[in-house]
Amino acid sequence: MDLTILWVLLPLVTVAWGQYGDYGYPYQQYRDYSDDGWVNLNRQGFSYQCPHGQVVVAVRSIFSKKEGSDRQWNYECMPTPQSLGEPSECWWEEINRAGMQWYQTCSNNGLVAGFQSRYFESVLDREWQFYCCRYSKRCPYSCWLTTDYPGHYGEEIDMVSYSYDYYMRGAATTFSAVERDRQWKFIMCRMTDYDCQFENV
Repeated sequence: MDLTILWVLLPLVTVAWGQYGDYGYPYQQYRDYSDDGWVNLNRQGFSYQCPHGQVVVAVRSIFSKKEGSDRQWNYECMPTPQSLGEPSECWWEEINRAGMQWYQTCSNNGLVAGFQSRYFESVLDREWQFYCCRYSKRCPYSCWLTTDYPGHYGEEIDMVSYSYDYYMRGAATTFSAVERDRQWKFIMCRMTDYDCQFENV
């Protein structure tokens, strides 16, 4: 008798799980961020680029004090809308040195499509470069800075751009010589739907 009830209820549970479980959630799920999901190991350099025609929309990171006060990183990319067109050129920006605070946006009205970083044991910090792509002659406007990521030094970073019309153009970071960690504010902008004459807005 008990097995009969189980055979009747099992298909119903399976359908409900499909509708309301992890796989039925209507929004895009995060990838598995286990060891092989990170783009780097602690104290290791890395170079990450989105596929052609995509830009960075999410940044995730965990901090390890015992592993050189370093972070592991992961990024998520998304294709840009057709209204932006294809990238007309891509390049690596200048290096932002380790152990310093800095502010940088992609030159030439570019959008962030990747990151490159190298770890320095002497300062327990990283140098950074943005990989930027320009889309025709579109210009940024309505730019703003996100809140600090992480909220406090040593915490996990989980930044996702929920607004489809805003794109990452750069970041402002502060480095704590005491905590040996960095806080990031990402620079988010909208892009014009038309070509404009300004090369560096």
